[in-house]
Amino acid sequence: MTLHLLKCRSEPLVISATQFSVSKPVFTFISTHHVDGSRLGVDGTCCSTRGDQRYVSLASELSYFWTVLTRNSILCCNCGAPIDGTVAAGALCYDCIKLTIDVSQGIQREGTLHQCRDCDRWLSPPNQWLVAQPESRELLALCLRKLRGLNKVRIIDASFIWTEPHSRRIKLKITIQQEAFQGTILQQTFEVEFVQANQQCPDCQKSFTHNTWRAVVQVRQKVTHKRTFLYLEQLILKHGAHRDAINIKEIHDGIDFFFSARNHAEKFVDFLSSVVPMKSKKSQELISMNIHTSEKTYKFAFSCEIVPICKDDLVALPIKLAKQIGNMFPLALCYRVGTAVNLLDPNTLQTAEVATPIYWRAPFTPIADIPQLVEFIVMDIEITGPTKGRFVLADCTVARAADLGVNDTTYFCRTHLGALLNPGDSVMGYLLAGTQFNNNEFEAIEQSKTYKSAIPDVILVKKHYPRRKKASGQKRNWKLKRMAKEESEMAPRKQDQERLERDFELFLRDVEEDEELRHTMQVYKAQQEANAMEMETDDEDEDEQGPQIPMDQLLDEFEEMNMQDAA
Repeated sequence: MTLHLLKCRSEPLVISATQFSVSKPVFTFISTHHVDGSRLGVDGTCCSTRGDQRYVSLASELSYFWTVLTRNSILCCNCGAPIDGTVAAGALCYDCIKLTIDVSQGIQREGTLHQCRDCDRWLSPPNQWLVAQPESRELLALCLRKLRGLNKVRIIDASFIWTEPHSRRIKLKITIQQEAFQGTILQQTFEVEFVQANQQCPDCQKSFTHNTWRAVVQVRQKVTHKRTFLYLEQLILKHGAHRDAINIKEIHDGIDFFFSARNHAEKFVDFLSSVVPMKSKKSQELISMNIHTSEKTYKFAFSCEIVPICKDDLVALPIKLAKQIGNMFPLALCYRVGTAVNLLDPNTLQTAEVATPIYWRAPFTPIADIPQLVEFIVMDIEITGPTKGRFVLADCTVARAADLGVNDTTYFCRTHLGALLNPGDSVMGYLLAGTQFNNNEFEAIEQSKTYKSAIPDVILVKKHYPRRKKASGQKRNWKLKRMAKEESEMAPRKQDQERLERDFELFLRDVEEDEELRHTMQVYKAQQEANAMEMETDDEDEDEQGPQIPMDQLLDEFEEMNMQDAA
């Protein structure tokens, strides 16, 4: 065997091999001779007496070939490349193994994902529906679970490939590893394509079908306004307690929440009891029964009644109850309603809390509410000193706004609004002098020798801010979100619709004026229109618009399901 190598000046170097074995394909160099007669040893060293440097470099290259060819080497059965026979798998080199063996064989390359068009949830077989955003970890895990054959390989990496949203395609790039032969591990990357198909989930099917609910929560309050339900609605939205409801229906004196499962309704009732004072009663109705297995199907109804006392209501407590809660004056003002009813005596700043169980053992109703408030003008006010939180006790002289210029009748009273009122301010309050109340507890107070002489003529409730009607281009810089409710079958009358709008406007004013109330709900920034040029007003107009909510207390709005905006 003779090899002709060109080196330096293109002088041919003749390498002669005198031994070649077929059974052992190993080359053995016996001697190497240069054309000029110089000789190289079998170890690749130059034996020439000439001191030419080009022969020394060629000798180092021959030393490398000698080391490779003298191992236990074999030839690749496919391409003939020399490989180490001690570690070769299947007599194939690494390049041929990559070309001939497919470790992704048997893995599904196409699939179908089912998504509900109404709620945007994805079907996870057999019957589970998951919430997953596009290109999220949850959606990636769902796609990998849908592929058959991945459990036999090791997943190294998986990622999404961007596709047009309207193409209804989801593509993945997956990198896997698998052992091809003993001691040989191959890594391969391939693409998988999923087709997005529409399928309606069972919950959405029930929402479009009548009488599919399994439990209903009927929330009621025996009052003439909707302010309590407006506040309750904001609490429900803040905590997301309505997410399991398949339908929400608003009726004349309350709201009905329909659920597909009994435990969802019980969870909602527990939430209501944690935010408002109420009592609940459970009832059930047999729908069907299997006579063979004795399985029964029921519909459940939870009746929840909220305490009929609201913020700023004037209540007359039973004398016995007033003594039990701290020997409080029976005529009190409700300044907050949470899990209990919080009462305040404006004459002494004494506060008391009536828990829900205590109230239902001895229930009482308010003797006057917000529609009966009268506007007064502060003639004189003097702070007497005692304070309790945001309440400051003061002696105040007021006159009815309707009596100014007509008569000189004034009323002297004590109030808890000493920190807010100044002479000349308007204030809303209840006029007790000359007013007849059809209430047994109030009559008992009037007949009592202990409390009869302490009944005031006027009880002031809150400061009044004169407000102009907003111009067509002027709106509040904030808004509240509303639940998507289904109205009752009978449309509200015109006067009822006006009453609802008036109640909502009063509720918005309470949110503006009461910072403590505002902290319990989520207030969002209103999207200002581009052509709102009427926002430039002078300082006097701003004073007449009432208190404003600071911008740092407003939240940025994000789109959510089942939400409607209300300005």
